[in-house]
Amino acid sequence: MMIGHQGAEKAFLEAWQGGRLHHAWLLAGPQGMGKGLFAERVARFLVTHGRGGDGQAISLDDRGDDAAARLVDAGNHPEILRLARQPKDKAKELARNITIEQVRQMIRRLHLSLSLGEWRGIIVDTVDDLETDGANALLKTLEEPPAKTLFLLVSHSPGRLLPTIRSRCRTLRFQPVERDAMTPWLHGLRPMLEMAEVRAIVAASGGVPGKALALIDSDVAAMEKKLLAIATGGDPENRLREALAREVGGTSNRARLELVIDIVPGLLARLARERPVAEIAPILAQWDRVQRTVRDAIRGSYDGAMVGFEIGNCLAELAPRAGQAAR
Repeated sequence: MMIGHQGAEKAFLEAWQGGRLHHAWLLAGPQGMGKGLFAERVARFLVTHGRGGDGQAISLDDRGDDAAARLVDAGNHPEILRLARQPKDKAKELARNITIEQVRQMIRRLHLSLSLGEWRGIIVDTVDDLETDGANALLKTLEEPPAKTLFLLVSHSPGRLLPTIRSRCRTLRFQPVERDAMTPWLHGLRPMLEMAEVRAIVAASGGVPGKALALIDSDVAAMEKKLLAIATGGDPENRLREALAREVGGTSNRARLELVIDIVPGLLARLARERPVAEIAPILAQWDRVQRTVRDAIRGSYDGAMVGFEIGNCLAELAPRAGQAAR
């Protein structure tokens, strides 16, 4: 289920309805925005509909020709071609790049006549993953595109692409979704979550739907419990802080670290309400320390484990035993 991107859908449908469909579209934006799903919807629409230019006001999700739609549903439509990184041998790990041979195989398919329908859709997800030779081969095809062929190039980092590839495409930019839209959408998908959890996840996601869904698996309530345990018990043997550092360290756990950073203000506000007035100033001081830690990490090398451990240190300073020892 997609959320947002009505502007991208409108732009595509207007071009199709007007009979002026550009042959290549660059779908640009942060990872997790739903660009790949959008590409699939566009490709499905193309192979299940007619020539375009008829002015009909329809949605990308209009089913169109039923026989063609059934082939798409089964993953067997011959005019939808996909380029993506493939698994290495029998391992689950994906290859580092989309290879030149994959691009060549796709180009050979383009030399064949359409076997069904009036359009062929090529999805490259992502074009960022192309080998240099593969990117150059794709460029030549974009420069002399076959008739009735639409290229949908998904990119998380369009600035890194060959300028000549970008210049051959019409760009659709996928912007982060507003919180006011994300919150009810996410709560509708996961109604069992408390609204406080939903808001924390939405805030940490930065408006990226895929990231929000991934954060659900992080268990916000459990993370809050861990952070509160450090703030109330002091973690004298560093076990909780070390575990926190492991959970948020590394590129793959960046979203979890951002969730922790988003949880901390609410946790500190809760402590400020529950503790004596004399302890409010130390709480505010630790929040300032957390902010400095995050700023320094962004300016320098981004070490998630270090940031997580330092956030744990800030919370540990607020434990009653730590406060008494300091005095």
